[in-house]
Amino acid sequence: MSFLEEIKVEDIDHLGLIAGIIDEIGIVEIINSQIGIDPREKVSAGVAVKAILLNGLGFVY
Repeated sequence: MSFLEEIKVEDIDHLGLIAGIIDEIGIVEIINSQIGIDPREKVSAGVAVKAILLNGLGFVY
């Protein structure tokens, strides 16, 4: 198998860029610091907001 046959490319459109911008700005950390984190949470408020933003922009995978 050649090198090119081993490469798998997936198109994530603009959502990868948006997720990267959210990470760069630090929105998740800002929200978590303002709201706080309960040790019983499985998902923090910041991560939930990031998911809501990506879902609202069309991430349906």
